[in-house]
Amino acid sequence: MGAFDKAKDQAEQMKGRAKEKVGDATDNESLANEGRADELKGKAKEEWYDLKEKAGDKLHDAKERMTGKDRDER
Repeated sequence: MGAFDKAKDQAEQMKGRAKEKVGDATDNESLANEGRADELKGKAKEEWYDLKEKAGDKLHDAKERMTGKDRDER
């Protein structure tokens, strides 16, 4: 996951937390719920990219084991 994508997902989470707090402070349940949804969406995206990255690393390691190459030899 690129640093830009990670920052974007974290910004979405922060925006969601802010919306939720404003919604709670103003008794605006709709805004609070929208904020919770934004935060969860940002977390889900971040987790998805982390999972993809880990899977890619595992696949790369498996390919290297099959070909007999070591990561340090690149």
